[in-house]
Amino acid sequence: MITAAPPALQPIEPEPADWKRAWRDAVRDPRELLALLGLAQLGAGLSQAAAAQFPLRVPRGFVARMRHGDPCDPLLRQVLPVLEEERVVPGFVLDAVGDGAARAAHGVIRKYRGRALLVATGSCAINCRYCFRRHFPYAEETAAAGQWREAVAAIAADPTLHEVILSGGDPLSLATHKLAELTDALAAVPHVRRLRVHSRLPVVLPERVDAELLGWLRALPWPVSVVVHANHAREFDQGVDAAMARLRETGAVLLNQAVLLRGVNDSVDALADLCERGYLAGVLPYYLHQLDRVAGTAHFEVGDDAARALHQALAARLPGYLVPRLVREIPGDPGKRPL
Repeated sequence: MITAAPPALQPIEPEPADWKRAWRDAVRDPRELLALLGLAQLGAGLSQAAAAQFPLRVPRGFVARMRHGDPCDPLLRQVLPVLEEERVVPGFVLDAVGDGAARAAHGVIRKYRGRALLVATGSCAINCRYCFRRHFPYAEETAAAGQWREAVAAIAADPTLHEVILSGGDPLSLATHKLAELTDALAAVPHVRRLRVHSRLPVVLPERVDAELLGWLRALPWPVSVVVHANHAREFDQGVDAAMARLRETGAVLLNQAVLLRGVNDSVDALADLCERGYLAGVLPYYLHQLDRVAGTAHFEVGDDAARALHQALAARLPGYLVPRLVREIPGDPGKRPL
C-alpha cells in the first residue's frame, strides 16, 4: 500500500506576492522602460503628448516577458507611447464603441439584451495603447460611486437583466472587499443569474489572484465567467499559468479575448501560438476583436480583408474549439458583429 506523504512533505504552492506592492512598483517612465530593455535609442520616437494624455503603466513582471534589445517586441509595442499616436486619422474618434449613448445609470452601460456592464473603476495595472476607453470620463462615470447604489438600483429595476459584467478599467484593480460589497448587493436582485468579470490583471499582474480573491469567487451565488485578455503567447508564463489554475479551481469558466493588432499578432503563426498557449493554461479562446477605432490607435489597425484571411487560415490550422470568433463592435448593433 502506498501511504500519503506526511503533511510537511506535501508540495505547497506558495502564496502569490503582494499584488498591491507589485502594482505600486510598476514602470511609469517610458525612458526607464526602454533603458531596462537596452533600447534607449528608441527615445526619439516617444510621444510626450501621448504619455501625458494616457500615461505609461506596466508591471515589472510583464516587462520581464519582453525581449531585451528587440525594438519590435510585441509586448513592448502594446504599452509604449509613440509619436504615431499623435497622428489625426479620419474615422478614429474618442468614443468608438458608443459607450456614452449606451449609458443607463451612473457607471452602467446597456448595449445588449439581458446584460448590463458596470464600469467598476477607471484603474488598471497596465495601460494598453489601443485601449478603447483611453478617453473615457472615468472621474464622472464609475459604478462604484455612492457604494454602488445607483448601479445596483438600475439593475434591480429591470427584470430583463440576467447577467452583470464587471469591466473598467479593470474591476480586479479594486480591493476584494469592494468587489464583495458590490456582489453582496447584487445577490439581493433575484433576476441576476450570471456574473462575468473582464480582467487583464491575471495576465499582467498574476499576483492579484490571491487567497482573498479566490475566496470571494468561490462564495459567489452564480455561475462565473472570467474573461482575461492576452494578445500574444509570450504574455503567458509560469506565474500566469499558476494564476489561471487557481482561478479554475474556484469553478470559474476562463475565456480569452484578444485584439488583432498590427505588429503584435497579425500573423497566422502568432494567432495560433496565442490560442494554443492559452489553452495550455486552461483558457479557451473567445473573441478576436477588430480594433476599435479610437483616436490615437490607427497604427495598430489591420484591414478587414486581411483580418478575414488570417481568421480563415487560423480555422484551417486549429480545431474549432481553439478558434476565437472574429468580431467588430458597432454602436447600436444588438451584439458583436461577426466578420
